[in-house]
Amino acid sequence: MIGRPRSLLWTLTLLASSTSPASLFRKQPAGLLLLASAFTTTTTASAIAFKSGISQRQATYFTSARTTLTMAKSSDDAQKKIKNIVVVGGGIQGTSVAYQLAKAAASSASDNDTKITILEAKAVASAASGKGGGFMARSWGDGSPTQGLHELAFDMYEELAAELKCESYRKLPVISVSPGRGSQSFQSNDPIVPNWLDGNVARISPMGYGEDTAQITPKEFVEQMLQHAPGIRVVLGKCTGVETAGDEGEEQITGVKYMNSSRDSDEEKTLPADVVVVSAGPWSCQAEDWFPNAGLELPMEGIKSTSIVWNKPEDRDVDATALFCGENSNFGTHLEVYPRPDGSIYICGIGGSDYISTAQLKEGAFLENCEANPTRVEAAQASFRDMAPQYKEENGGSLEKSQACMRPCPPDAMPYMGAVPGYTGAYLNAGHNCWGIAWAPASGKAMAELIWEGSCSSINLKPFDPVRFTPKLAQRGRKRRGTNVGEQW
Repeated sequence: MIGRPRSLLWTLTLLASSTSPASLFRKQPAGLLLLASAFTTTTTASAIAFKSGISQRQATYFTSARTTLTMAKSSDDAQKKIKNIVVVGGGIQGTSVAYQLAKAAASSASDNDTKITILEAKAVASAASGKGGGFMARSWGDGSPTQGLHELAFDMYEELAAELKCESYRKLPVISVSPGRGSQSFQSNDPIVPNWLDGNVARISPMGYGEDTAQITPKEFVEQMLQHAPGIRVVLGKCTGVETAGDEGEEQITGVKYMNSSRDSDEEKTLPADVVVVSAGPWSCQAEDWFPNAGLELPMEGIKSTSIVWNKPEDRDVDATALFCGENSNFGTHLEVYPRPDGSIYICGIGGSDYISTAQLKEGAFLENCEANPTRVEAAQASFRDMAPQYKEENGGSLEKSQACMRPCPPDAMPYMGAVPGYTGAYLNAGHNCWGIAWAPASGKAMAELIWEGSCSSINLKPFDPVRFTPKLAQRGRKRRGTNVGEQW
């Protein structure tokens, strides 16, 4: 039995009376530190029990408490050591992570000089974050683990919009519209029904009066985050992988490799990094190859859809009401209509979406060019004019732009958020489906907490674990009643 100083004896006494590692840690953290120094972090509970003379149960409590202590210390050390963070992806998700990390660094008690860089392949907010509708709903969702993202992000948007001086943010009511022959005049006395919705509409019903539904123009939100966090640097380039130090299974991120976006150079460069966050929308599945020893499988499908922005006639106003329309078989559409504060009208739900496979996305499909489908652009215009004849071209309405972008969809419709196993400093934040814009502030906050503090307190990240689709190898050694015995392989 090893010699026991007074404080170590006191800790061992506490071990005998403690009901949990947490209670031990609260009672005598200094003694636990001393006890921890008596054994390496790889010493098993059985070895500790044998060497110290305490029971197996008490030794198990110690090893569990030791893990708690180690994690807490690692969190403190991580905060002190993080010098360079690279976020791969300059959309609303990646920029939200960078923004929240910048806030965490600025409010750090220590003299922190953390540098944050966004590595963006094309331009900030150039994909879905520059072409999405920006609708959000606090109480919507399916009750799954993503519900917390809805609620936290909705509340954060109201605060951040004021903080960032976003002019496009506002709460607005929502109605359900059934296309068809008829008139909605019998419902026109409801103040949330737009006065311009006077075409072929069969039925209208309210979906919300603006208490928990809102909108923002996502491109403005991204630009304002960058403007209000001037310490964030943006580098244009395509990520090609990471550099690491250390042995397999314990690799530390040291850099992020990329190719310059300018076509006059094919030289691979490296950004120094001890933390990398992959937040590149549907193309984040390329990270399977960037972290080869993690064995990651990140199945992803890109849903490529067309949208348009319609200009109202100059002499008419646009009521602030969002529309979710049923299927219009005449045009093959199920429009979503979002009037914006600047007088433009964003329209999606046009139909005819294309489905892009993981293999195609890993090859960079539609990263450089993602063009609108002309037939769907025409269908959208025709369907909208059918419902709102006041906005026809002959009355002064006009098409401002047509565009297309992709929604990143994992098989279970839940994002990849968390650490990459075997790589210290590597994280994923991607695959947020059709709610990527709506969930951005919450995702940014959650990832910043995980990276900066060592754990996330805002939401439960466990269901979003990036390794949930990665096959797990069964341990193939001896077993006794389900318990591993001896070497496992």
